[in-house]
Amino acid sequence: MADQLKPITLHSHASPSQVQGPNPWKIAILFEELKLPYTTVFKAFEDVKKEPFISLNPNGRVPAIEDPNTGITLAESGAIAQYLIETYDKSHTLSYPSSPEKFQAYQWLHFQMSGQGPYFGQKAWFSNFHPEKLPSAEARYENEIKRVLGVIDSHLKKTGREYLVGDKCTYADLAWVPWDTAVGWLVPGLDVQKEFPAYAKWNERLTSRPAVKKVLEEKAKKMRAA
Repeated sequence: MADQLKPITLHSHASPSQVQGPNPWKIAILFEELKLPYTTVFKAFEDVKKEPFISLNPNGRVPAIEDPNTGITLAESGAIAQYLIETYDKSHTLSYPSSPEKFQAYQWLHFQMSGQGPYFGQKAWFSNFHPEKLPSAEARYENEIKRVLGVIDSHLKKTGREYLVGDKCTYADLAWVPWDTAVGWLVPGLDVQKEFPAYAKWNERLTSRPAVKKVLEEKAKKMRAA
């Protein structure tokens, strides 16, 4: 199927301070896992705030995709993830076809977007970009990061599973990878192996996947060049 598809365009960050942003890389991981042809267009920060890009995403953020195979343009990483899975994962390599696992995967994807993304992002902002130091804000979001890690750790321990849903890696697991690779930077000194051992092993399983390694290596390369 992939051999018959036209490349999907993925719009991503190009600005030095933005290239490490996790959400475009989250989509790149899915492209690689699903073996879909794609081309990445790296956009300067100022260019995502004006035409023609805001016609793709009125919110002026990346990622956004343009899929010539279906004619759709789409923004928001969670929506893009669900679109790619529902459109191209017909063999359910990274998903489940029916309840309860199908909807449990939605649950963990939505928690990633509502729990991990905002809290991890705010910690990055207040620790590195905010014009004044606000220790109380940094402490709040650091504690939230630990709480979120604890949720994953507790779930994996309680279920005895290697992955969040069912008995295999799904898109709901993979969505967590880009921010999870930043935990050491966001919470210096945190001993993840000791405090959240089930989470740590889960993250190791995910980052050892060939498709994930390829994308993380590409991200590291772009960060060095930025």
